[in-house]
Amino acid sequence: MKGALEGWRRNLAVLWLGTFIAGMGFSEVMPFLSLYVSELGHFTRGQLTMYSGLTYAVTFFVIAVVSPLWGKLADRRGRKIMLLRSSLGMAVVIGAMGFVHNIWMLIFLRFLQGLCAGYIPNASALIATETPKESSGTAIGILTTGYVSGNLIGPILGGVLAQVFSIRLTFIITGILLLIVFVLSLTLVHENYHPAPITAQKETGSLLSQFKNPTLIVTLLVSTMIIQMGNNSITPIISLYVKQLMHNVGPITVVAGIIAALPGISTLLSAPRLGHLGDTRGTDRILVFGFVFAILMYFPQGFVSSIWTLGLLRFMIGISDGALFPTVQTLLSKNTPYHLTGTIFSWNQSFQALGSMLGSLLGGVVSNWFDYNGVFIFTALSLLLNFIVVLIFIPTMRHPFKNKA
Repeated sequence: MKGALEGWRRNLAVLWLGTFIAGMGFSEVMPFLSLYVSELGHFTRGQLTMYSGLTYAVTFFVIAVVSPLWGKLADRRGRKIMLLRSSLGMAVVIGAMGFVHNIWMLIFLRFLQGLCAGYIPNASALIATETPKESSGTAIGILTTGYVSGNLIGPILGGVLAQVFSIRLTFIITGILLLIVFVLSLTLVHENYHPAPITAQKETGSLLSQFKNPTLIVTLLVSTMIIQMGNNSITPIISLYVKQLMHNVGPITVVAGIIAALPGISTLLSAPRLGHLGDTRGTDRILVFGFVFAILMYFPQGFVSSIWTLGLLRFMIGISDGALFPTVQTLLSKNTPYHLTGTIFSWNQSFQALGSMLGSLLGGVVSNWFDYNGVFIFTALSLLLNFIVVLIFIPTMRHPFKNKA
């Protein structure tokens, strides 16, 4: 038993570092991606906007489509081999982006990047299957801080690297970092993989028919999409909203960067603690808290007049993220048969990618119709609707203090 515990803790430590670097690799190229696009041709402003949007969106679109296929393969062949596929593939593809001289080649590589995605959900699936059930919430909460930290540090590091070296060299450095992730995953991650019984592999029913509570699974996947949609709906307008609150005076870009980073900081601090509370006090309670807290924090952001108030509320949103994302993953883990864990975590990534796409699109549309503050109100209403759906379709959530799920 002691050796097994040491094994899952070692996996957690290595995969935390792996998800940190993977999250960083994904996010550190985002701030200057449109600048890189502008270097690849002589484009009008409209063309630059179109190509930048296409370059950004194609990766999420491919992730949404192929993640379930990779997840199914992970359940048949093991999660570790999917970690190796993803980390090596991303290392090669992102590194190759530093050598392109044509916009369509960049878009093609971004397409391939979507095909290579899957490190984070497979890391989550491996931790979920290799960790004792009584500690799974804590472990997934800790793992969440890995990619949240990477996403938080990535844009800052990417900006520094691009400034000190060049945009092209930044892609190459990112590829080298992901190659290190591949080596660490290959040599230090251990999986006690047991292929599903033949009867399970030849299951003739639909995917959902293999779950004891398919309604709960669908509700959780839709929740992932809406939560991520809410987060991403803010992304396109946050710097513009900061500029408006500061009356176009002062270090706007610096303040906008800090405001954008605050949710990641609070998620990093809160996710492990909330995961532990879920294990000891009940996962249902943490999910209910996350929804209620997020709704209460999003609404007033549309009415603030002070940049300090906005910063405080954005920090609080990170706490709700620290409750919602890991708790949804924990509930998926606890309600999924072992042989479908990789599949369901990949479906979760697929719904998260859809949320990213919808959020970016709807954030722009809503801000055009109702100004920036309308985006925050729209997000709060979306989460309120999501919470109502959760209460309707997951009965245990109606009385969370009577349950310990």
